[in-house]
Amino acid sequence: MAALRPPNLRTILPSNSSILRFQQRRWAQVHDVRFLATHHQSDKITEKYRAKLDKKAKEIGLRDVAELKQVYKDKVQQARVPTIPGTTSPFPPPPPPPRIPESEASSPLQQSSSLKPAQAPGLKTLSSFLDVPKTLTLSSSEISRIWRLRHASSPSSLCAIIPASTYFRIAQTAQKHPQFILPLPRGDQNAEIHFLQWTFPSSDTATVLFTHLAEYKLRGEYSQPHTTVTHHLELAKEKGVVLLQGSVVEGRGVSVEEGRWLVMCLQKFYGGEGERKKMLEMFSSGEEGFRVERLVEEAEKVP
Repeated sequence: MAALRPPNLRTILPSNSSILRFQQRRWAQVHDVRFLATHHQSDKITEKYRAKLDKKAKEIGLRDVAELKQVYKDKVQQARVPTIPGTTSPFPPPPPPPRIPESEASSPLQQSSSLKPAQAPGLKTLSSFLDVPKTLTLSSSEISRIWRLRHASSPSSLCAIIPASTYFRIAQTAQKHPQFILPLPRGDQNAEIHFLQWTFPSSDTATVLFTHLAEYKLRGEYSQPHTTVTHHLELAKEKGVVLLQGSVVEGRGVSVEEGRWLVMCLQKFYGGEGERKKMLEMFSSGEEGFRVERLVEEAEKVP
């Protein structure tokens, strides 16, 4: 599989973006927010229930809460959900990849144009944005201009035009690894971790949801994504392009510029080879060798 070429990614990231200033910070200190949800809660819980814990300690002949904690230490450790790579993953199991008939497995373009299932309720297809039959009569360069103009008026929107061959390479990896985490630089010495999940609601659409990892760990499937991008495949076979559109939700702690950074990182890892591909595999399998520090280094490499 060929590595993703930079020109295909820069359609969503302006060359003068301040995000690029983070790319050479190769030794940034990482604050791994995977543990944010549980790291400081133990003391708060102890204070809230101290009276009941003191009573329980006296009932079983112990002096104080500290002794009570020591007695029940092993049981507490067994009850905790492991969160470190190499142990059981705290994330829900990834959905199985779509079943592809053997006769169509050799051509991703054939896969996208066959067996049209019913559309998911509320799903926005390309026809929600463009007149698809008329668009098919245009050249790729004209489609590119129209697609950018279509989203230029919305300050929170993301859009890109991706070569179909590049998209299908990314999608093939996404079907194997539908969940992953990506770093987002925060200042000179920090990086914040975000959780992404791919969904394939129809044969012509693929959507990626980005959520703060801390929120995802607290709320699971009820967490609210701050950024959503959808790939539209209706033009892939005849025009050789896949149109991407999405938006960043205001007030959820991520700017549009940062949303572009996350989409660019997604394409780096899912379209890449070598160490980046290995990290996807390690994350999915929960191997101990997965390190967030290494993830940050790979994300900041150019390209």
